[in-house]
Amino acid sequence: MKRLILMVLLVLLLPVSEAGAGKVRIKDLAEFDGVRGNDLVGYGLVVGLNGTGDGIRNAPFTEEIMSNILERLGVNISGEQFRPKNVAAVFVTGTLPPFARAGGRIDISVSAIGDAKSLLGGTLILTPLNAADGKIYAVAQGTIIAGGISAQGDAGSVVQGVPTSGVIPAGARVEREIDFDFTSLTSVRLALRTPDFTTAQRVEDVINDFYGSIVARMLDSGTVIIDIGATRELSPAHALGKIEQLSVEPERRARVVVDQASGTIVMGADVRISRVAVSQGNLTIRVQETPTAVQPNPFAPGESIILPRTTASIDEAPGNGLIELSGGADLSEIVAGLNALGVSSRDMIDILKSIKAAGALHAEFIVR
Repeated sequence: MKRLILMVLLVLLLPVSEAGAGKVRIKDLAEFDGVRGNDLVGYGLVVGLNGTGDGIRNAPFTEEIMSNILERLGVNISGEQFRPKNVAAVFVTGTLPPFARAGGRIDISVSAIGDAKSLLGGTLILTPLNAADGKIYAVAQGTIIAGGISAQGDAGSVVQGVPTSGVIPAGARVEREIDFDFTSLTSVRLALRTPDFTTAQRVEDVINDFYGSIVARMLDSGTVIIDIGATRELSPAHALGKIEQLSVEPERRARVVVDQASGTIVMGADVRISRVAVSQGNLTIRVQETPTAVQPNPFAPGESIILPRTTASIDEAPGNGLIELSGGADLSEIVAGLNALGVSSRDMIDILKSIKAAGALHAEFIVR
């Protein structure tokens, strides 16, 4: 783990040109106003499971949707009792991409909502997918590709992955298009995924330099508006097709991100610290119980007793040394100093927290 942490940090130490960060296309930095997807959701039924479906008594909604589907198909089931184990109620989700046209295909995800054991090998029955406005924009159907596997016997079972969820590639067909006239736009806003005044200023400059006139204007740290008429392009699509290919060097804030669960530490190359000294040592407390049984002599009156025996000790290992980091130290000095202490990834996280608490770490500190 420690070697992995150091490798991640050393990659970040490389100069911009060597690490390959450099300039980034505008299409990778921002979203265009109106060019967005729409989330879809539906409630359906999966059939054809090998006895791994919902228990009808534990999931009565499965029986209800199955009854509705059969009645729509002309099957009279009034008063009948269903106890199948090869069906499961599921939620179906997907995203309608921008400018999707009727007849197009989209990928969908299927997740069990009852007590089904697995969706492996199941088939999703025709399921309408609704958007936030309640209208149906797509219908889904197809064979599920589950993301796990399960097996069980009379006295045990084993599960690998998540067999109660899966995907259907191109499993939904678009039935309704989003009513949006993109060609009528006279201006388009660019929304930066990471708002920053410097980055927004650079986006404005590179677009204006490309057209040789005032075409783009920064509104705030996350928005740049583009005057489509000033570009003199045939349509907004032509203008954005050229603008999204322009490259800008994004500005980023100094940031340290740590994941306590995995012990991962990621620090940007702009992290700076003030003059600070770091020392790390270990304190070990040991308590050992070794009870001893005492028995009376043979044929003598009495009973066996247990005598407690406790050994307690406190060992304080000497510190690995005192490392002093000068004011304005960069990431390379931080890594070299902590590495010289020989600390583990967990200890490194605690040290960074302490440096931040002391006010010597000049960066945004994020703990996940």
